[in-house]
Amino acid sequence: MTSYDDRFVSAGGMPARADTRAHVEEAHALFGPVADGSLSTVYPALTTVDPDLFGLAVVTTGGDLVVAGDARVQFPLMSVSKPFVFALACRLRGIEHVRAVVGVNATGMPFSSTVPVERDPRGRTNPMVNSGAIATTSLVTGRDVDERWEAVQSGLCAFAGRRLGLDGPTLGSALATNHRNRALATMLAAAGAVEGDPAEAVEVYTRQSCLAVTAVDLAVMGATLADGGTNPLTGVQVVDPEVAHAALAVMTIAGMYESSGDWLFDVGMPGKSGIGGGLVTVSPGKGALGTFSPLLDPAGNSVRGQLAARHLSRRLGLDLLASEAAPQGV
Repeated sequence: MTSYDDRFVSAGGMPARADTRAHVEEAHALFGPVADGSLSTVYPALTTVDPDLFGLAVVTTGGDLVVAGDARVQFPLMSVSKPFVFALACRLRGIEHVRAVVGVNATGMPFSSTVPVERDPRGRTNPMVNSGAIATTSLVTGRDVDERWEAVQSGLCAFAGRRLGLDGPTLGSALATNHRNRALATMLAAAGAVEGDPAEAVEVYTRQSCLAVTAVDLAVMGATLADGGTNPLTGVQVVDPEVAHAALAVMTIAGMYESSGDWLFDVGMPGKSGIGGGLVTVSPGKGALGTFSPLLDPAGNSVRGQLAARHLSRRLGLDLLASEAAPQGV
């Protein structure tokens, strides 16, 4: 079985499917028993999730799928939606326009902090934190909130390659308690960083966060970015390669919130987490890993998901920053 784990090399492509499966199953067995972390308390519905759930899925740009554990259990997308909605906004409005309105630099602050909005005269943060994501969502145009929501939902469905429905209990819980996001939207509107009604932007943002997905869906969505914006299962070009590049760039900059530096140091790939327990890790040109485990670290990132991503980055030779190339023919 091909393994790059102790050699810290960068492979030119994914290992054979059988080897990938063996490594994914190994990661599931190794990190399934880990009980560190806690369930999110941001929304009441997230406090009732089974903490033992743990699923992994890998999708390659060639369309191969490998799964282990609870890879088909549904959970709310939450902040994993952010890079994909950013990509949709860039497709509709242009990369540089979205960049100018939202910003792309890391804040170094928790995902719901108001401080980054307050310290920038134009309210610019980045698309991976709540304030920047609300500003991004406001750039998806429509005549009313339902038309804007349809544009976001249909785009996310295209990334996943299937119709995604809402997680009703989580949506109800979020709409009843998302006071922080409403406050952020009001601040953004005052700074001119929200287009249209800020309340509508929060509603669409909340809906996108509450779409029900699986680890397989995350892997497909990530593999679509890895394949230059083309879904490797459906063949649909969701966004163009330049937009896919932009989405991967912001994931690399701030996809893991204030832990993004540690993540890049350990994993060496773009990643995006969500407080629902999802995590997507992308290896451009090769494929993506989707994980689900609801136990989170203090920054809001899945503990088991991070461990699995670091393990598979090395086992599969995916770290973009590894300077030694794997020998040809291995």
